[in-house]
Amino acid sequence: MRNVRLGPKDKRQGGTSKLEAASSSPLGRDSSRNSATMRPDPTLERNFKGHKEAVTSVDFSSSMKQIATCSTDCSVMIWNMKPQRRAYRFDGHEDSVTSIQFSPSGHLVASCSKDKTVRLWVPNIKAQSTVFKAHTATVRSVHFSEDGQALITASDDKTVKVWALHRQKFLFSLNQHINWVRCARFSPDSRLIISSSDDKTIKLWDKNSRECIHSFYEHAGYANYVDFHPSGTCIAAASTDNSVKVWDIRSHKMLQHYQVHNGAVNCLSFHPSGNFLLTASNDSTTKILDLVEGKLLFTLHGHQGPVNCVAFSRTGDYFASGGSDEQVMVWKSNFDESSDGARVQQSTCPTRQASELSQTAAKTGRRHAGAHGRSSPGSTSTHTNVQGPPEPPLQVPLASEESPTGLTSTLEHIMGQLDVLTQTVSILEQRLTLTEDKLKECLQNQVASHARDQASWTPHAQY
Repeated sequence: MRNVRLGPKDKRQGGTSKLEAASSSPLGRDSSRNSATMRPDPTLERNFKGHKEAVTSVDFSSSMKQIATCSTDCSVMIWNMKPQRRAYRFDGHEDSVTSIQFSPSGHLVASCSKDKTVRLWVPNIKAQSTVFKAHTATVRSVHFSEDGQALITASDDKTVKVWALHRQKFLFSLNQHINWVRCARFSPDSRLIISSSDDKTIKLWDKNSRECIHSFYEHAGYANYVDFHPSGTCIAAASTDNSVKVWDIRSHKMLQHYQVHNGAVNCLSFHPSGNFLLTASNDSTTKILDLVEGKLLFTLHGHQGPVNCVAFSRTGDYFASGGSDEQVMVWKSNFDESSDGARVQQSTCPTRQASELSQTAAKTGRRHAGAHGRSSPGSTSTHTNVQGPPEPPLQVPLASEESPTGLTSTLEHIMGQLDVLTQTVSILEQRLTLTEDKLKECLQNQVASHARDQASWTPHAQY
């Protein structure tokens, strides 16, 4: 990795603070930060090359042992974090693969494609998968619920659909969008759904009532990607107007508006702590935003061409990006080594409700003035940023290296057997359905034959 070089200071244009830590090195830092609070730079750990065309989506397994990616080359790839282990290439989709995600347990991978299907893969060398036709047009997005029991898909057929995972059974559809739906995500508690569409709306849905609670409107462009803050109280949207916006889903107010990219923003990912936001753009950069202070922290220059996707690992220790240059880059965050204690600790939404803001804005302003001598020049927030009282650390399942080897292997064997059992039950259910269909067809033929016999029988005339 080349030496880090500081970028120029921010320039204010039209009353909006625009930070661009430009640099010829792979990583640039926002030089407006005080040297006393400098965070260690993210470091490039791995660079995966294997796709033949643009990488469209990336995700980490919960154990951090594997990374899943998909591409317009119609393939899915599973990369192993250990350098000595080979990658797996899965072929099955008949058109560009648009989105991919590990299940919470890490034992399944879901992918969707322009071929209108969703595939569920077992991420091992056997490349076993089940497939079902999910929509009548390109499927743009796939996402597991936190408990791993449900799957949500978004499509160019203007619908969002929810599925029961264990039977790939369709549950219900959300139909109020009037143009292609780019993305749909479950909230952390799986009670809400957020979706974004080319109709320039972002819709918030209640999963139980299936009603649209609120519509957020984009005026200059549409949102390529949306996601929930880990607290579940905010959403962020990556827009084609080059901006990133954060809304409070309770007050329905925009909390922050970042104009730090020079091209459409394609994807974003929250750090598990909720304090940082990772973004990817057509301007060939990946950026890290500090949501608590409303600042741009880092600009990463690594990809040659548009960056299509980004994702933090489940613990936030790593993040990955994929681009049109066919590359997948994995970075170490280094947030846990910062001098101001950014170790994963889940916060509330970066900006509190309006009533809370009015009570704390003045106090917060005095505190920041005392710490920095003036307001932060790098702020791109349209509202005051107030960090709520810290909540208990976010507990993310992670395979412990210190756990007994025997117990780990036993658990992995049990999970593998459960996967096999689930697939077996699914096959039996499909066969039962076929049998029922054939029986129904036989009964219908029998009834039709009896009706024909009755019609052909004519009673003798009586004299």
